[in-house]
Amino acid sequence: MKLTDLTRRAGEWLRGAGPMHDVVISSRIRLARNLAGMPFLSRCAPAQQEELANRLRDTILEAKIAPGMLYVDIVSAGELDRELLVERHLISRQQAEAKHPCGVAVNADEDLAIMVNEEDHLRIQVLRSGLQLSETIGKIMQVDDTLEEHMDFAFHSRFGYLTACPSNVGTGLRVSVMLHLPALKMTGEVEKAFRAASDMHLAIRGLYGEGTEASGDFFQVSNQTTIGKTEERIVEEFCEQIIPNFIDYERRARESLLSRRCSAVEDKIFRSVSLLRSARLIGSDETMYLLSLVRMGVHMGKVKDIDLKTINELFLLTQPAHLQRILNRTMEPPERSEARAEFIRRRLGAT
Repeated sequence: MKLTDLTRRAGEWLRGAGPMHDVVISSRIRLARNLAGMPFLSRCAPAQQEELANRLRDTILEAKIAPGMLYVDIVSAGELDRELLVERHLISRQQAEAKHPCGVAVNADEDLAIMVNEEDHLRIQVLRSGLQLSETIGKIMQVDDTLEEHMDFAFHSRFGYLTACPSNVGTGLRVSVMLHLPALKMTGEVEKAFRAASDMHLAIRGLYGEGTEASGDFFQVSNQTTIGKTEERIVEEFCEQIIPNFIDYERRARESLLSRRCSAVEDKIFRSVSLLRSARLIGSDETMYLLSLVRMGVHMGKVKDIDLKTINELFLLTQPAHLQRILNRTMEPPERSEARAEFIRRRLGAT
């Protein structure tokens, strides 16, 4: 697999399949791990950082965790390729901007990514479409066990796995479920749902994680506590309590919109379809907003001539790095706006 192959399809997080995919975009579990006997990355000398990057890269590839693993050296990768990996949720923004030796290993199915020298020595991520946390925890624990056969992780008998950030100490596990909540946003109920989430010690973030906006009405809900609970207990709470509540809130909001404001909702949906099919200039944020409404319209049964797969692909392929990689040229924002509009019209069968 080559890095350029990633631009030919939507990533796992936008595959549009899996349970509850009308509301749940993806399920992600991440483990933070550090090597025993080595300082945390922020305390490493440059030579140690390079030693870690090389050692971890070689160990991951030699362990044969998954077929067709691609390893990308982040520092030597171009700015566009680093941005493309961020857009696909395979690396963090923090890692994309790193100057020290670091990289990421990605499997052929793109549901496994192992970040090397991000904040911790290793950040292992498994991603699945829809609400599939039980399957996700099973896979990530297998990967963790395989890696632990080849290296020793920093572990304390009382505190658990030791991590660079104290909030990750314990299991080192972060559960993150991406939700599409356009109806809650339209009805003004989304803030109430988020206040309830805050009371449950959950973090609510935007499309690309910490410090980002909720573009396209996508929100990430994740746990803030990693100590004092087992991995299984954290996942169980998400599957049985937390995420079902968000799904119920969003579905009720959609039903309310259809029963009380049907004409207004249909107007927003069909205006969005018309704009996407006719615009000559369109920015990333506007594209996400319009696609969000069309996606809701598909699930409401209002939009029948655009399939979900096309919408999901457009969410990703119209992002700045993807668009430039697909068209094979670097563009400034005004040129991207024109190229994006043309790309969308072509994909939607418009002229």
